[in-house]
Amino acid sequence: MSTIYKFGPHTISAGQVFLKTKYSLGLVNLKPILPRRYVPRFLDLSPEEVSDMFQSAQRIGKVIEKEYGATSLTIACQDGPAAGQTVPHCHVHVIPRRLGDFVNNDDIYERITAHSAELLSHPEKITTVLANTVANKGVDNEEREPRTEEEMAQEAARLESLLA
Repeated sequence: MSTIYKFGPHTISAGQVFLKTKYSLGLVNLKPILPRRYVPRFLDLSPEEVSDMFQSAQRIGKVIEKEYGATSLTIACQDGPAAGQTVPHCHVHVIPRRLGDFVNNDDIYERITAHSAELLSHPEKITTVLANTVANKGVDNEEREPRTEEEMAQEAARLESLLA
């Protein structure tokens, strides 16, 4: 039986996890880093969880910036419904960026908000989000083919090996 994880109300298969630390998990999808325990808001994290989450974000950022040919990162935490949080489990997204990947730089936040919950609810729709973001296609693109669990597991394994 495969290990499963919870991300708010969503079940995440072990194949989608590319980083595991004492306090945090890193998932394929829109590259959220989240505490292992259920914590709705950033303000609810322990000092150890805050430290681990942001050290993980830095570590992941170094790898995915190089892996996806990016020159910058967006590190986003939408903390609470009024801030656009769609999954009620504290998390931070680490998204590789290039100059001009969005016409309006802040459009990325709308894309994160609009698609985080949908992609978790329908993992068959998850696509190569990061590669398309840095290829001037944005976070969402209807022309992309859905990824299989196997493809997501391959990406997770590749990222996990780069983080080793």
